[in-house]
Amino acid sequence: MPRLDDSTSRYLRDAEQGVRRHGARFFDSFTNFALRDNVLEIAVGLILGASFTSVANSLVTDILLPIIALLPLFSRNLPQKFATLQVGPQYNESIANGYNTLDQALSDGAVIFAWGKFVDKMVRFLIVAMALWTIASLYSRYCGDNIVKKQVKCRYCRKYISEKATRCLNCTSWMDGREDKGFVEGRDG
Repeated sequence: MPRLDDSTSRYLRDAEQGVRRHGARFFDSFTNFALRDNVLEIAVGLILGASFTSVANSLVTDILLPIIALLPLFSRNLPQKFATLQVGPQYNESIANGYNTLDQALSDGAVIFAWGKFVDKMVRFLIVAMALWTIASLYSRYCGDNIVKKQVKCRYCRKYISEKATRCLNCTSWMDGREDKGFVEGRDG
């Protein structure tokens, strides 16, 4: 096997050390990014949020909407409720709405008002929002840390800030009214 001269072997050794140094720096940078507390908390939150959403959707679809469907107005599947605004070529006058299903009306090119889907999504949203509010309220009651923080409007810039703030983040005015006192004193003197 041929031997390398000293300058070539030194060059290869330096290149190897540089690759190791850059590789170690890359690995440290990546682990600092990927394994930081915030990134892991966000990942866990997203996974729990997706699971919570599926449970909330099941609650709406499997439990609440069948009860709502017992009402006379919602006699069939709520997301399938629609009104035909403009009929398509396959419109059937013997059917009350002209089409059996929402998909049939859409495939015929009819212009429809899908109010059932909207009501369904609103019910789902309200249930998820109510459940999240309940969880936040229970957490703040038992842990003492408020998730839902009360905000007030700054009287100078009208932006919302925390009720516990002593200065506005936006216009830097004092919330105890120091500007008003100084302004009045400056005018009098």
